[in-house]
Amino acid sequence: MLDIKFLRQNPDAVKENIRKKFQDEKIPMVDEVIELDKRQRECQGKADGLKGQRNSISKEIGGLMGRSKKEADEGEKKKLAAKIEELSKSVTDMADEIAQLNGEMAELGEEIRKRMLVIPNIIDESVPIGRDDSENVEVERFGEPAVPDFEIPYHTDIMEARDGIDLDSARRTSGNGFYYLKGDIARLHSAVLSYARDFMIDKGFTYFIPPFMIRSNVVTGVMSFAEMENMMYKIEGEDLYLIGTSEHSMIGRFIDTFLEEKDLPQALTSYSPCFRKEVGAHGIEERGVYRIHQFEKQEMVVVCRPEDSMDWFKKLYSYTVELFRSLDIPVRTLECCSGDLADLKVKSIDVEAWSPRQKKYFEVGSCSNLGDAQARRLGIRVKNKEKGNYFPHTLNNTVVAPPRMLIAFLENNLQADGSVRIPQPLRMYMGGKDKI
Repeated sequence: MLDIKFLRQNPDAVKENIRKKFQDEKIPMVDEVIELDKRQRECQGKADGLKGQRNSISKEIGGLMGRSKKEADEGEKKKLAAKIEELSKSVTDMADEIAQLNGEMAELGEEIRKRMLVIPNIIDESVPIGRDDSENVEVERFGEPAVPDFEIPYHTDIMEARDGIDLDSARRTSGNGFYYLKGDIARLHSAVLSYARDFMIDKGFTYFIPPFMIRSNVVTGVMSFAEMENMMYKIEGEDLYLIGTSEHSMIGRFIDTFLEEKDLPQALTSYSPCFRKEVGAHGIEERGVYRIHQFEKQEMVVVCRPEDSMDWFKKLYSYTVELFRSLDIPVRTLECCSGDLADLKVKSIDVEAWSPRQKKYFEVGSCSNLGDAQARRLGIRVKNKEKGNYFPHTLNNTVVAPPRMLIAFLENNLQADGSVRIPQPLRMYMGGKDKI
């Protein structure tokens, strides 16, 4: 959510940013917010003026009451009493008018907030302009993408050949978009998560296991309405949602708090299951495990000073690249264009892994800088006596998200004899095995 002062002072810049995101239908909201804000401030001015008058009259009433107590003349007492009654009525009328103005301000504030929540954040000037993900821009490649001289089966075929996945049973218990992992494939899944956890701890991040359900005020604080509608599962009869990623809980952890500047940055890594509706054009895969309703993920989250956020942005996605390369998986980074950025994001880079079966890259993680949008929505502030309190910047990035990671891992480590090589960093988590 933008600072309303920024919008008030820079309406043309906000409109141009909306155009860059190809959301022209939102442009009228800028003028609507300015008009509503003007009315709200006018009401505030009237209310403040009335409060000042009320306080003055209340003091006057106090003085008259004091005089009345000391007055011996009954005629004068009656005059004072009449004056006190007249002034008291005006105080009551003012209180009613102030209450009416407060109600009007609350209504105007709600209308302003509704619009501000859907006006997109100002994107970084380095973001390429494009309508959708087809116009995202490759930044850099790491590792040599190779295609072996033997056929690589579909990823679930590789798993089934090792009795490592049961999709049929999952369809009976839960429907499409779910799976049972078992045996060495299930162990590999856990090994990847354990390695990712320790990898991030070694980078100086604090490890968390957060709540897997959050309240609606946290949901609307961390994401846009469109994302919420397409992703989140609501718990019937309760103000709780299943998280789509642990970022939701981890940023929500700081809701309505003041952080000490000396405690920044907060560099956190968290494990959680993730639950997603996956509503949209992509749909749920019936056979594969690329797009599913339930998966597990190791995440990284940073809360930092605004001037440090772009440095952290680069660090975060470089950690994901480093982890994948340590497991011999070629990857590339892809800059998300303006039209592919969610409304809260300032800048985003996807990490894509090489698929030797498909002979192309596919997304395995996403790194995002959200500026102060989440902090502003959630009321997260940093104390600063010299410059004044401010909203910190928040960032998040996928460390690793099985089973997508398993697809890349299995395809890139499959051997000609049908075995799957286990790279050195994972062997300690696989009981010393060097292949499965």
